[in-house]
Amino acid sequence: MEQVFPYEHLHAFTQDVFIKMGCPADQASLATTVLLSADLRGIDSHGVARLSGYVRLWEAGRINARPNIQVVHETPSTAVVDGDSGLGLVVAPFAMQVAMDKARTAGTGWVSVRHSNHFGIAGYHAMMPLQQDMIGMAMTNASPLVAPTFATERMLGTNPIAVAIPAGSQPPFVADFATTTAANGKLEILQRKEQEAPLGWIQDKSGTPSTNPNELKSGGALLPLGGDREHGSHKGYCLGAIVDIFSAVFSGANYGPWAPPFVSFLPLPPDPVGKGLGHFFGAMRVDAFRPADEFKEHMDKWIGRFRSAATVEGQEKVLIPGDPEREMEAERRKTGIPLLGPVVKDLGDIAVKFKIDF
Repeated sequence: MEQVFPYEHLHAFTQDVFIKMGCPADQASLATTVLLSADLRGIDSHGVARLSGYVRLWEAGRINARPNIQVVHETPSTAVVDGDSGLGLVVAPFAMQVAMDKARTAGTGWVSVRHSNHFGIAGYHAMMPLQQDMIGMAMTNASPLVAPTFATERMLGTNPIAVAIPAGSQPPFVADFATTTAANGKLEILQRKEQEAPLGWIQDKSGTPSTNPNELKSGGALLPLGGDREHGSHKGYCLGAIVDIFSAVFSGANYGPWAPPFVSFLPLPPDPVGKGLGHFFGAMRVDAFRPADEFKEHMDKWIGRFRSAATVEGQEKVLIPGDPEREMEAERRKTGIPLLGPVVKDLGDIAVKFKIDF
């Protein structure tokens, strides 16, 4: 069963939870906005359903509610940010702002982050530069749940990539995707709905393809984008590896199988190779390449031509990356955000824990 909640109701409740965790009011508000942007855009696996996970990480001492986020190394166009084990929901916007500031003076800005935590959806951070006629890029490494092609061992995270590109009269191009066939949150949704997973999403601990959404609990692994070698999983593996290197090897975060798990009940990997999780952000001024108005005019033309492409039978139109999420956000701001029963129960338990009205 689903229940629908107004965005404002969930925002007020979630902000109160972050404040109860000890976050300053401004950071609690920002963290809430970033987290709920996932629910608004229809990425239900990464929104308020994850709030209990952040609470448990904080209780385990793995999230610092009042971090001293700072730039620890920089050049005119690059920087490394140390998140001081803060909420990734707060650390990531700080780092993207640094990238945007550098882009204003150098044309482009590139920032790698260490000592952070899960940062919500990559798309939120990639979209920050849009209002300043900049292209945004965001990526992060994550809990090692993914087996590289031909492996049984979990070595990489779902390691998403997001790119946001401004346009003129058309909505912006916003691509936001995991480098796995499906994100772990999609498995969690299937578990709540008691449904099977499609073939190509996961394998069991011996490497055999599986449809059991609980397979990770038995030593199985998520599969790289493509599912298997014949369908290009080696390309998904490469994409995930690039994200891992840019996010963590650049910054000094933990990479590969040393990345800390999001769930608090799993122990941290022994002999860490860095600090916390890592992210990577880029901001590029459009006019560093060609006049912004000219660029956006041609983006409009690009988008318009792709929208008008001939379609296969039964399909109305070709979608532009960002279309479904933008339409979903407009709808959910009006009608509310649907939450599955197990998520509502989790939020109720949090309310009891912190003595907050839900």
